[in-house]
Amino acid sequence: MIEKGKISALQMGMMMYLAITPTAILSAPAITYKYAKQDLWISPIWALSGLITVFIAFRLHNMYPGQNIVQVSERIVGRVPGKIIGLIILFVYLYLNGVVIREYSEFLVGAFLQRTPLIVVSSSMVLVCALAVRGGVEIVGRFAQLFLPAIVIFFLLILIPIIPDLSPSNMLPVMGEGIMPSIAGAGVLQTWFSEYITVSFLLPFVTDRKKALKSTLISLFAVILTLVISNLETLLLLGEMTDNYTYPFLIVARYISLAEFFAHLESLHMAIWVLGAFVKICVFFYVSVLGTAQWMNLSDYRPIVFPLGFILILFNFWVATNLQELTHAISTSVTFSLLTVLVVIPVLLFCMAWVKKRFGRIRTMR
Repeated sequence: MIEKGKISALQMGMMMYLAITPTAILSAPAITYKYAKQDLWISPIWALSGLITVFIAFRLHNMYPGQNIVQVSERIVGRVPGKIIGLIILFVYLYLNGVVIREYSEFLVGAFLQRTPLIVVSSSMVLVCALAVRGGVEIVGRFAQLFLPAIVIFFLLILIPIIPDLSPSNMLPVMGEGIMPSIAGAGVLQTWFSEYITVSFLLPFVTDRKKALKSTLISLFAVILTLVISNLETLLLLGEMTDNYTYPFLIVARYISLAEFFAHLESLHMAIWVLGAFVKICVFFYVSVLGTAQWMNLSDYRPIVFPLGFILILFNFWVATNLQELTHAISTSVTFSLLTVLVVIPVLLFCMAWVKKRFGRIRTMR
């Protein structure tokens, strides 16, 4: 086996939580508000793609134990078509990670490090993540376990002090135009929830697999709850102005001022974003490296970590020319690409695998 490291079901759940939440908190409120308006806090509840991908990942793992979706595609549709599907999935993970790194860089440069070149911020993060990925899945799992409590504390320190200034009237009327606006807003959020297919790459290394499904579902519901809370708090504070900001939750953090000394808590938002983005990039980087090594039938994935890291830096600049184009892409082409590759293709693979197993049993009985 290429990877000899092991993680617990709890660590896998933490990794998946941090692989979804940071970027969703950052940009989802503004994007969702365009479609859902005052119902943007309801949109995360419609996490359909998350439930589908979790179901598919676990069913495929039960059918083909110890193998991820890149490996099982060859067994389901044949070597050549399977290689093509695996290449498409790996390319999308590289593209997705390039989007995440670009979001991370744009956020830090735009909000905090205005004089720092974008290449410095993105390259330094990729280098640190590459060192962590070379350490294996255990290292990434331990980082997630270490950072998650701190991120939760920072998140609460932003939310709680601002409660007295919230205006519940901003969320009225609830479903004033019916259920469709919240569902339309959820369409973009499916991009983030579809990333739960990543569980397929982590399951082979989980020690207590009986707890894996429970841990994953808890992680999914924790992501939904976090997005509901962050979207609701943003709406109750900013109201119709939510649509005017690229990073509404950052404005929420900057709004806090208690006793004139407990203020400017955007540094906490930066801490949440940096720590969370580090784990998110590491998880997707690890999946890309591991899947590529398996796709190429290598005996070790470590030699290709830094070459793929260099490619990630190139993807970081290739995905968009500026922040406005990136934001538009996330709500259009990125959503379509991820739903197609991370949801539709796995569903089709599962259906084909189920049919093969079903007919195989019938033939055996005859």
